[in-house]
Amino acid sequence: PSPGASRVSSPQSSGGVHAPVQMPLTSVQSLLAGSTPSKVDPVVEAFNKNSRSAKFSAKEDINEKQQEIVVNACSAALVQEALNTMPDSYLADSGALVVRSGAKTGRSPKDKRVVAEPGSEDNVWWGRVNIKMTEPAFMINRERAIDYLNTRKSVYVIDGYAGWDPAYRVRVRVVCALAYHALFMRNMLVMPEELPEDEREEGDFVPDFTILNAGGFPANRYVEGMTSSCSVDLHLGRMEMVILGTQYAGEMKKGILTLVMYTMPLAKQLPLHSSANEDADGNVTLFFGLSGTGKTTLSADPRRNLIGDDEHVWTDRGVFNVEGGCYAKCVGLSAEKEPEIFGAVRFGSVLENVIMDLDARSVDYDDISVTENTRCAYPLSYIPNAKSPAVGGHPKNVVLLTCDGYGVLPPISKLTPDQVIYHFIAGYTSKMAGTEEGITKPVAAFSACY
Repeated sequence: PSPGASRVSSPQSSGGVHAPVQMPLTSVQSLLAGSTPSKVDPVVEAFNKNSRSAKFSAKEDINEKQQEIVVNACSAALVQEALNTMPDSYLADSGALVVRSGAKTGRSPKDKRVVAEPGSEDNVWWGRVNIKMTEPAFMINRERAIDYLNTRKSVYVIDGYAGWDPAYRVRVRVVCALAYHALFMRNMLVMPEELPEDEREEGDFVPDFTILNAGGFPANRYVEGMTSSCSVDLHLGRMEMVILGTQYAGEMKKGILTLVMYTMPLAKQLPLHSSANEDADGNVTLFFGLSGTGKTTLSADPRRNLIGDDEHVWTDRGVFNVEGGCYAKCVGLSAEKEPEIFGAVRFGSVLENVIMDLDARSVDYDDISVTENTRCAYPLSYIPNAKSPAVGGHPKNVVLLTCDGYGVLPPISKLTPDQVIYHFIAGYTSKMAGTEEGITKPVAAFSACY
């Protein structure tokens, strides 16, 4: 076994999803035991209870599964696991882990579903972005994901946080089948050891939100509402996310952003799809923009302290970063153009879908033959001037980044307050090539509030 992780290899525990609070290993075993469907008719139940066959068929194979559960492994252990278990994984000359995300190299928004349930239905903007899903369809997909995870030799668990502000922090548990996915989320979540000592929790980790990533297994196309073998499902009542049919790691990161975009307005706080940095005097600048418009590049300024590159919340006290890491585009990356990001590509980082010389182990960042959406995930601490804790005061400057693929706007404009409100609500921009499946060139889009 790799060092740096808690492990167990034993039959699954019995019980359903509503079991009492338990230690992480036992809690995950209970989760992987699956849920219990509605009871049968009382007459049938009584017959089964008194049936001779019940004596021989009471047990279930799922509870006999021998499985290794790797909980909160360190980065080095996860790198080793990935190299040992993933055929297309390598160490680059920089020390970063190079992986392929399978058939999908970008997010699949058309396959995203949100469960229409009483607790959240009236608060969701339903339409072509947030597509309704029934409770039974979600539970079928959830059980399918659990079944797949139970067939794996190893399952990886990462416990971390979304949010640097303790007043709005969310406990997140990720259960996945790939070591690379675990390493990715270890980089992207705020890990307990990164928090100030007086904010570290004692006792068992009880998740507020759980991600079940079974992306290596397809969704059943006959389940109600499925349009492909890919399905990314969010249940705000259960506070769970299920991933089937895509191994692109960015789906997990986007799931956290979606959760924050839902919960923070209900708490009267403003979620931001933006990067943020501050100068030596603490003056904060926000850079709003969709994926690929320059948030990460512009925020990684050697003259300013980095707060975060993508997901923030503006509260009555200032801004805080939701994430513990960065997810940078790698096309054309060089030490000359982006020295901070280039330097962050080292041991512990994850390089997705890049082309590498297998002999020299050097990465060609200009080669986009797999996808234009080559990416690197690394912890905030890999940026020399990153701020920790990743919080700041109220912003003094707001920049709205727009990929204007049609030349409608001037290159740069100083906006009046009314213009800022208009452009923030309109959200005119372009989806960039590779960031979503099927997007091969800039496509004009209106993404309200970014």
